[in-house]
Amino acid sequence: MSKKKSATTAYVAVVVGLGLVTLSACGSSGGGSGAAGGDSRTVTLVSHDSWAVSKGVLKDFEKSSGYKVRVLKDGDAGEAVNKAILSKDNPQGDVFFGVDNTLLSRALDNGIFSSYRAKGLDEVRSEYRLDKGKDRVTPVDTGSLCVNYDKAYFKKHDLAPPSSFADLTKPAYKNLLVTENASTSSPGLGFLLGSAAKYGDDGWQPYWKKLKANGLKVVDGWDQAYNEEFSGSAGGKKAGGDRPLVVSYASSPPAEAVFADPQPKTSPVGVAKGTCFQQVEFAGLLDGAKNEKGGKVLLDFLVSKKFQEDMPLNMFVDPVTENVTAPADYTKYAVKIDDPGTMSPRKIADNRDDWVKSWTSLVLK
Repeated sequence: MSKKKSATTAYVAVVVGLGLVTLSACGSSGGGSGAAGGDSRTVTLVSHDSWAVSKGVLKDFEKSSGYKVRVLKDGDAGEAVNKAILSKDNPQGDVFFGVDNTLLSRALDNGIFSSYRAKGLDEVRSEYRLDKGKDRVTPVDTGSLCVNYDKAYFKKHDLAPPSSFADLTKPAYKNLLVTENASTSSPGLGFLLGSAAKYGDDGWQPYWKKLKANGLKVVDGWDQAYNEEFSGSAGGKKAGGDRPLVVSYASSPPAEAVFADPQPKTSPVGVAKGTCFQQVEFAGLLDGAKNEKGGKVLLDFLVSKKFQEDMPLNMFVDPVTENVTAPADYTKYAVKIDDPGTMSPRKIADNRDDWVKSWTSLVLK
């Protein structure tokens, strides 16, 4: 996809980032591995809808490795992980990409991955390697889930944008925030976990009661929230979105600016830095993969310098390897989050399902 395309077109398929090139079925006409069966020179990547890579980078990989890549997209991250779990006895492909730290324990506990230490893993920053010693998953990218705001709205209304979780409950921001469903959406779940990290086990529910009373709107997924409801996105403007606050990513500002024509000096979208929660995305070799050898080669590629350098302007997320610098067009508009909220994988595993049930009862009923 050309950078001259509108931001609406360029940013329409993103959940963790967005794609310049979206590959729904890239491979030989003879089919693929996994559920497709057949060609051992085809390797199948199962992913959420936001997978993207530049055509030239993918072609170079296919030429050098001898494998054709077939991509099977399975919806939002939560939906894709659930499908991978349900199909674990007959996996849909060879590699799964897109399970993040909020859902990692669910995938690992259900045994959907085989161990494989990817070539280049030593270059991945230690803090992102959450399955050390077993290497059932390989870190691929990272970023921060944060509340984004429409700069034009707040300037027009002579109102300071929110900067923290607490600000979002104030009367000045009533009926302004839209978020995603924590039970179906990775950003929605991340925002819930961010509030739990901030307010603790006993404090997050009273916080959400205040949010609900302050006119919070909940929709199913990121695409609807950002590209339809959010007034600050190109898609939201076109769709008549009227919510100037949305749960999205710290990388949304570069996405809105890079694809604008002409590019603005600053992004029209800002980030409430005190609302952020760190997300790390992983890929793994699916247990029972029909093309295990090809899957391992593909995992090596995902942590290679070439892919990591290509990734920021395709999926609008940050590299995880030490030897990579993000492109200038990305860093020009990027918002640096120095201290995002975090939570240990064990704590997420112990509490996630109960928290989501409580959240659903509290917010949706």
